[in-house]
This record gives sequence, C-alpha cells and structure tokens, in this order.
Amino acid sequence: MKIYIGCDHTGVDLTNKVKEYLKSKGYMVEGSTLENNDFDDYPDFAYDICQKVLRDEALGILLCGTGIGMSIAANKVKGIRCAKVSNKEEAYLARMHNGANVIALSDKMAYEEIIEMVDTFIETEEAKEERHLRRIEKINKIENGSYN
Repeated sequence: MKIYIGCDHTGVDLTNKVKEYLKSKGYMVEGSTLENNDFDDYPDFAYDICQKVLRDEALGILLCGTGIGMSIAANKVKGIRCAKVSNKEEAYLARMHNGANVIALSDKMAYEEIIEMVDTFIETEEAKEERHLRRIEKINKIENGSYN
C-alpha cells in the first residue's frame, strides 16, 4: 500500500517521525515534493498530496497546526474525501463509513495518539455497506454538481 504524507512548516519533525514509523511497517511512503519553510502555506501541501493520492489510488495523511486548514483545502480537490480526525474512533469511522482517502491531523497531538489514528485509518477497510456507499455516492453527486 502506498501512503502520501505532507505537512506545513509546523509539522515537519512529527511528519518525519510518522513517515519512518510507516516505512518500518513495510508501507511505501512518500512525502510532498514541495519544500517546507517558515512561510509555506498548507493549501499547497494539501493539493500536492491529494493529487498524488488520486493518481496512485493511495491514502493520504496531512498535518498542520489544527488539521482544519488542511482538511478544508484537501476537500476542494475533486475525488478527495478528507476527514479531520481527533481520535481513533473518528479515524475508523472516516474510513469505514465515509470512505475517506485522506485524513488531516493536528500536529499539536502527541506522537502516540497520531500513530494510533494513522494505524486505525490505514488498517480499516473502506466502506462496503450499502447505506454508506449510498451516502458516499450522494457526496460524489454534490461534488459533480448533479445532486438533485
């Protein structure tokens, strides 16, 4: 499985630790090709990672100060369903019920909490129940401008 991970300037150290952890578990992990600096902007990283997620049908992880900005920017990319998650249960539900292909996290959280959420997100199967698929399809219709 391929996983893309990106962050703005506030999450560089934590993101690097998460990357190494995921690589140690055998995942193919790539970061953004954009350079972090004190004046970078989270929408640039959200867009970069989301394009790669779509291209490779992969999963994505985004980190910024709160995770909110990354989530908003990511959800503007057609085909991305990004959930801003704050705990393990939300990571599970984002994948199982909402078919999320990207999660956004706050880099203010403890490394151990982030790893728990990342593991849960990656290990949870995508939505398969009819009711969840029906809802995801409605989201897709909204995104495509065909919702009635």
